[in-house]
Amino acid sequence: MANLIIRGCDILHVMDGKLNIELCQDIEIRGKLIAAIGNDLPVSENDRFQIIEGQGLLAIPGLMNTHAHVPMVLFRGMAEDVSVQAWFNDYVFPLESNLTPEDVYWGAMLGMAEMIENGVTCVADHYFYMDEVARAVETSGMRANLAWAVFGHQGEAQLDATCQFIERWQGKADGRITTWLGPHAPYTTGRDFLKLSAERAKQLDTGIHIHVSETSEQVALSLQEHGITPVQMLAETGVLEVPAILAHCLYPTNEDVKILAGTGAGVAHAPKTYLKLGMGEIKLQQLRDAGVPVGLATDGAGSSNTLDVLEQLRMMALVQKHAYRDPTTMPVAEALEIAFEGSARVLQMGDQIGVLAPGRLADIALLRQDGVHVFPRFDPAANLVYSSKSADVDTVICNGELLMQGRKLLTIDKGQVKKEISARLERLGQRTPGKRIAVYPA
Repeated sequence: MANLIIRGCDILHVMDGKLNIELCQDIEIRGKLIAAIGNDLPVSENDRFQIIEGQGLLAIPGLMNTHAHVPMVLFRGMAEDVSVQAWFNDYVFPLESNLTPEDVYWGAMLGMAEMIENGVTCVADHYFYMDEVARAVETSGMRANLAWAVFGHQGEAQLDATCQFIERWQGKADGRITTWLGPHAPYTTGRDFLKLSAERAKQLDTGIHIHVSETSEQVALSLQEHGITPVQMLAETGVLEVPAILAHCLYPTNEDVKILAGTGAGVAHAPKTYLKLGMGEIKLQQLRDAGVPVGLATDGAGSSNTLDVLEQLRMMALVQKHAYRDPTTMPVAEALEIAFEGSARVLQMGDQIGVLAPGRLADIALLRQDGVHVFPRFDPAANLVYSSKSADVDTVICNGELLMQGRKLLTIDKGQVKKEISARLERLGQRTPGKRIAVYPA
């Protein structure tokens, strides 16, 4: 592992809602960690550093994707302009029944190439055949929280298989891989399976990544069948007694928010999916006022079409202003706080990533600031939220290792990945009547 120095970059700092841009700074990286930040840092003749020229580049914490189905890039563009129920039952669940472990590996590699090019260094992935996703993480150099999605109808044996996956991969890839349990959702698992999942998570000292309260219809169905909301079911079954990532949670009741406030569970927010599938939009301030961590997410490319976190950042800020009919809602500093500190808290890594400071893990993205779309540069932070493009990402570092430099991927061969996936597309695109991995309830 080479030591690195980034020379003369501008650094974005967002901490506790306060925003600051430091100009012409050096970042010294030793091993996995940021060792020092300052102006014209001295280097001893005995030290061996790789120098990265950062003049004119903006250094930000590596972006985090707090909820994704990374290999679903295989189905990008296959389920367009349909209802949520049709999206699941007529498209995604049938298409996913075609997957083999090798398909998932190459899908994960494609998704990770996309994320690295977009400045994303860490992802919480919730999918199938997760040993293959872990192999892709190992190769790509990214950081990941991996949860093997499991449905109630698959039974205890499948849950136990995912527990074995957790034990195989926890802490692997030089500490870049974290493994959690992934019961799909209350509506596809049921109360007893959720209890069992919570028990297993406690035994393994791990967390749970789960979808909850994605639509108003799901909440209504839960109240009709169980007399409680999906969030209340998570509380009753012990899911909220372990670290938890709650995907979406668009329709929490006031009581739900109070429950979540005392647990540390975080909400992964993916506004493009909500807009595209007509799911509605939560007013995030109620969660933030209650102290519930909120982070940015892309969801899968089957619903959001990209794994572009900057796109989600912009949509979040705009949609919140629209939802409140108030342009002062979600100011730039707050949007960036959610993107960085908030996302790190959702991932249970708030003391390790999301801030550029000595002692933190060296997960960094460097963005070009010389495009006409970000000129003049009166406010680099506002440019990041409202003007920057993912194509502006020049260099990406994770765990102290270079993953991309000068827009060139260093750990993934895009040509090979595209060739492997192209050979699979005809088979993957088949939808066989009656063949699906699960059923979305009406």
